[in-house]
Amino acid sequence: MKPFAIAGLQLDLKPSGNFDLVVKKIRTTLVRYPWVQMVVLSELAICGAGTGSAEPMPSATEDKLAALAADLGIWLVTGSLYEKVGDKVYNTASVINPSGDVVTRYRKMYPFLPYEAGVTAGSDICVFDIPGVGRFGLSICYDMWFPETSRALVLEGAEVIIHPTLTNTADRDVECTMVRATAAQQQCYMIDINGAGEQAYGRSVIAGPDGEVIHAASTEEEIIVVELDLDRVTRSRERGVLGLGQPLKSFRDAGHSFKGPESSDSLKALGPLKVPSRHG
Repeated sequence: MKPFAIAGLQLDLKPSGNFDLVVKKIRTTLVRYPWVQMVVLSELAICGAGTGSAEPMPSATEDKLAALAADLGIWLVTGSLYEKVGDKVYNTASVINPSGDVVTRYRKMYPFLPYEAGVTAGSDICVFDIPGVGRFGLSICYDMWFPETSRALVLEGAEVIIHPTLTNTADRDVECTMVRATAAQQQCYMIDINGAGEQAYGRSVIAGPDGEVIHAASTEEEIIVVELDLDRVTRSRERGVLGLGQPLKSFRDAGHSFKGPESSDSLKALGPLKVPSRHG
């Protein structure tokens, strides 16, 4: 067994200005669960959805979070912050190790357009290694709606996908289904952490490599603590989901290739990406 303990913080958050609250909740979590090795925040937990908070990275906020991770000796996934690069803004998650080093940053590849206006799409997937444990992948919110993103992470060896999200809309039920489906299709752990309170609808989900729901949160604030066994990922991928289908091996061996969206006439016929009108 290769255990790794993660705390997902589904916090009751205001639309912005949550830094002090988040720090307090992280510290409280580590007092209650001192054996936790990683803390995961929800998407935009600290700054909220307004891009006016965007800062170049490394930023003062990221530096303070790095100092906190070092003080507590934990891995910390910051949920995400808005990152300013010239005249562009990215929705960016940082991964900080127990020494307080930012080991990687991930820019959300699929901003929730046309609603997440003014946010530029990132262009690269993100995987990182935790020594002695395994390889982790990172995606953010709407990225999950594109199975190509999770498959790309798994092709790079990801055994766990960390997925901060921020959802306060009627499609949350659909997303909860997607978490389980992604875990089964990719034979990995899927750690989906949503906000609560004024920011989001909660209902965070953690699913395992056989497609099982390990934890389904309520709509209220909740500290979700799970201990993963990464050997189970290897076993599922070798023997199949519930000892049955072996989708990753089948994908590897089939020899199929698929055309890209740019060559699809049916997708071209859908028209522009825009907010639906009242009478459209």
